[in-house]
Amino acid sequence: MKILVTGTEGYIGSLLTPFLMQRGHTVIGANTGFYSFDQLNKGAELTTKTLNTDIRQIDTEDLLDIEAIVYTGDLANAPTGQLYPTIAYDINYKGSVRLANIAKTAGVRRFIYMSSCSVYGIDTDDYVTEEFPVNPQSDYAIYKTLVEQDVKAIADDSFSPTFLRIAHAFGASPRMRFDSILNYLAGLAWTTKEIKVPSDGILWCPLVHALDVCKAILCTLEAPRDIVHNQTFNVGDTAHNYQVKEIAEIVAEVFKDCPLNFENKVFNQHSYRISFEKINKIMPGFKCEWTAQRGAQQLLSLFTLINPKDISFKHSIFQPFSVKQVKSKIKN
Repeated sequence: MKILVTGTEGYIGSLLTPFLMQRGHTVIGANTGFYSFDQLNKGAELTTKTLNTDIRQIDTEDLLDIEAIVYTGDLANAPTGQLYPTIAYDINYKGSVRLANIAKTAGVRRFIYMSSCSVYGIDTDDYVTEEFPVNPQSDYAIYKTLVEQDVKAIADDSFSPTFLRIAHAFGASPRMRFDSILNYLAGLAWTTKEIKVPSDGILWCPLVHALDVCKAILCTLEAPRDIVHNQTFNVGDTAHNYQVKEIAEIVAEVFKDCPLNFENKVFNQHSYRISFEKINKIMPGFKCEWTAQRGAQQLLSLFTLINPKDISFKHSIFQPFSVKQVKSKIKN
């Protein structure tokens, strides 16, 4: 299958491209270059042709012979949307919907949109399924919700979108992110020799490893159309809903001799447990392979290899996105 992947130099995209190529797919990348100047570690040897372009500039000529698009190219996370609401709206919402419409016009048959479990945005005792009403609490989550709504409306016999609502992604990537709670605490443990949790740790946080996200994308691409057509799937494993304090304890077990301390502050206002039964029952071949424990061990092995020595990760390119990056890279 010939696939266009947007955001190929991002946290998920830099893993996804070689993942798909190793399984026999032809991949074309599209990327604006936010992360092109630096990376945490060397990625896979496999590289692909990449369009150096903003998703808002892709046109039908770029999509000739493309059979599927995997959209991972948003401005990442809620704080970015708060810093630059107009630009985030233009890229994350309008740009995404525009690309879907152009893809349909160009004859692209499948469109996989990477959404987020943050669209649920609430504190509930229930395990949230795909049928649960959405209640987004940030601009980032609102735009995800709007894209799902608008792209669902243009699905037909020739254009088949699928919406993957991923849990909080974690694990090693060449284009690392440390705004994910497990990655953040592991980074603190390595660089400060202390695990300081900026909350009491009682909030719930569903986790999914970045490579399991790649696996979900692959399974969706290769699934029979009638299984995934215009469907929404939560991506993860129901057993991998953790309280923040449990995640911190797992990191402390792996990163030995690092004191674990909790603060009486709110780390994130969102707290929810997600049901991932639908994807595990319906999607052929999908099953998460990575637990939080295994992911923490992977990060310890990576840090041992590359030995990052300072705490600058909290303010660096690995926290998408710094104000400097946004100002220098994004054009209205």
